[in-house]
Amino acid sequence: MRSCFLYSQGLVPYQTAWKWQRSLVNERKENAALDDILILLEHPSVYTLGQGSDVGFLKFAPGEYELHRIERGGEVTYHCPGQLVGYPILNLQYYRKDLHWYLRQLEEVIIRVLAMYELEGIRIPGLTGVWVEGRKLAAIGIKVSRWITMHGFALNVCPDLSGFERIVPCGIADKPVGSLEQFVPGVTVEEVKERIAIAFAEVFEVTLHEHTFSSGQA
Repeated sequence: MRSCFLYSQGLVPYQTAWKWQRSLVNERKENAALDDILILLEHPSVYTLGQGSDVGFLKFAPGEYELHRIERGGEVTYHCPGQLVGYPILNLQYYRKDLHWYLRQLEEVIIRVLAMYELEGIRIPGLTGVWVEGRKLAAIGIKVSRWITMHGFALNVCPDLSGFERIVPCGIADKPVGSLEQFVPGVTVEEVKERIAIAFAEVFEVTLHEHTFSSGQA
C-alpha cells in the first residue's frame, strides 16, 4: 500500500492553500517518488471559477466578493466555513492513469462517508458530484498535470448555504445545494474529517500518516 500524508487543517485562506498545492505538485513533478498527500481543511468565504467557466453563472459583480479563477475543471463554486474541502495530491501513475476513474473514486469516498450516517449518496449520469434526496452535498473539480492531481472535493457539512444563492452552483440551475446537517443535525466538520480519512484510505488503498503543517509550506 502506498503511504499518504494527511494534513488536517482548520480555516485556511484560499490563496494560501492554492499556493501550497502548487508547491506540492511542482515538488512531485521533480521527484515522482515523493509520498502522496491528502489535505483536509475549511476556507473563509470565497468563490472560485474553473478554467474556462462561464461568468454568467455569477449573480454578483466581480470585485463584490472574493473571487478566483483557477486551473481546475468545472464551473463556479463557493467555499465557506462548515464545508470540508479535500485536496488530494496523488501521482496517478501509481494508481490508474484515468481521470474518469479518479473522479468516480472521489465520489465513492463521499458516498461511503454518507453511508456511515445511513444516507444514500447517489451519482447523476453526466454530472460530477454526490447528491442526497435531490440535493447536491458534494462538488468535485480537479486539475491533473503529469498525472499528479490537485484541487479535489468539497462536502457541505454544516455551512451557511446562503452564499450559494449568489451563483448558479457548478452551472446547474435546477438542482438545489444541500448540507449533511440537514439530514444529521449537530454534525461537525471534525467528526466528518475522521470519516473522510477512513473512507479515503479504503477507496485509494493507502496508509494515512498524520503530518503537521508548518508555515513555511504555504
